Amino acid sequence: MPTGSILVADDDAAIRTVLNQALSRAGYEVRSTGNAATLWRWVTQGDGDLIITDVVMPDENAFDLIPRIRKTRPDLPIIVMSAQNTFMTAIRASERGAYEYLPKPFDLKELIGIVGRALSEPKERSTAAPKTEEFDPSIPLVGRSPAMQEIYRVLARLMQTDLTVMISGESGTGKELVARALHDFGKRRAGTFVAINMAAIPRDLIESELFGHEKGAFTGANTRSAGRFEQAEGGTLFLDEIGDMPMEAQTRLLRVLQQGEYTTVGGRTPIKSDVRIVAATNKDLRLLIQQGLFREDLFFRLNVVPLRLPPLRERTEDIADLIRHFFAQAEREGLPPKQIDQAALERLKRHRWPGNVRELENLARRLAALYPQETITAAVIETELAQPAVPLGGSEEGRADESLSAAVERHLAAYFGGFDEGLPPAGLYHRILREIEHPLLTAALAATRGNQIRAADLLGVNRNTLRKKIRDLDIQVYRGGS
Repeated sequence: MPTGSILVADDDAAIRTVLNQALSRAGYEVRSTGNAATLWRWVTQGDGDLIITDVVMPDENAFDLIPRIRKTRPDLPIIVMSAQNTFMTAIRASERGAYEYLPKPFDLKELIGIVGRALSEPKERSTAAPKTEEFDPSIPLVGRSPAMQEIYRVLARLMQTDLTVMISGESGTGKELVARALHDFGKRRAGTFVAINMAAIPRDLIESELFGHEKGAFTGANTRSAGRFEQAEGGTLFLDEIGDMPMEAQTRLLRVLQQGEYTTVGGRTPIKSDVRIVAATNKDLRLLIQQGLFREDLFFRLNVVPLRLPPLRERTEDIADLIRHFFAQAEREGLPPKQIDQAALERLKRHRWPGNVRELENLARRLAALYPQETITAAVIETELAQPAVPLGGSEEGRADESLSAAVERHLAAYFGGFDEGLPPAGLYHRILREIEHPLLTAALAATRGNQIRAADLLGVNRNTLRKKIRDLDIQVYRGGS
């Protein structure tokens, strides 16, 4: 039977009652309070073997109290619970020295298990004062869904480690944002975050990009060039789309991970590497291994901590927080403020989001730039989501590499096929051009925040021509921006 004294602090009497009963049934002695002052008195008296506390207390925030507890009794484990359920809550709990963070509501069996582990571990916790620096709460990891809560908890545990992380997820789920969070809030934050996309670099240049090259190493190498490993020294190297790395570069990367050193292309002197590796992929690497396209030994070196980011369709409860976050971001950048009504939110939740969070962000920017009304309605959302679009990378159709020409050809083949032996109505040429022009002009105006001069320059058309097309196509444009 477990033993130990638990101190519970929460201003909600109902929660205290539930925790008292669950912990008592598990064999623990429990004392509970609804304020921070009583908890602090118990701590200074030497009472309790473990603390379970809410963040928001009527007389003091737990994040202000925890550093004092850690300084007075550094071996006392602290479990933080919170209904705020944000990324920053999890990070602050970790930074203040909490043993574990639990978002409300939580599973009581999970809590009992955490309490048992905390009390059974050796009391060799660091006596160093916890960090107290505040971080920017605008970091774009947004969402309170259970899936995101688990990601926040994993990230909080990883912040003070150098463990290699493999982030998997569809295109647009925010893999680079997670990698940046690991760097910006981790112990390497003073170093440089360097990102490299394997899919965007010619195969014959990847080794040079990663490891650098010496002067004369190949044709065109007129000077020595530092590679991404050297640029990220002391910091974090983010290897995006790792599944697109050619086999020869995989071999060299494996050698760096095994030996902790590398040589430049054309160089002979080994260079020590002090870099944290975070990799990401939207592909099934195990399938690539079976196909002989990815090294299994490299996979196990990179997959030390696997982290899967859910697609937006699996976390639709986060859409309300996300769209408001993106509207606030757009407003800080000079676009007009926007709100969204409940019917519009419900329509967003029914969308499949093949482009995931990135698609939602782009939609928010279009809405902020092109629509004059302050409150976005369901009718506006319906209009935007009904617009024809080129398939996005990572969509369920798997057409990430499809060109616009191929997409149009496929669309037309399906369109003509719908008429069996007949033909579409006359006027097809102008209908197709109109369908393409509308999203093209809308995207250009959104990218330039409604500035028609810049949009015309981007499109390569006369400003008067653009204005005429905006009128003819009935495109709504916000005209108050710069």
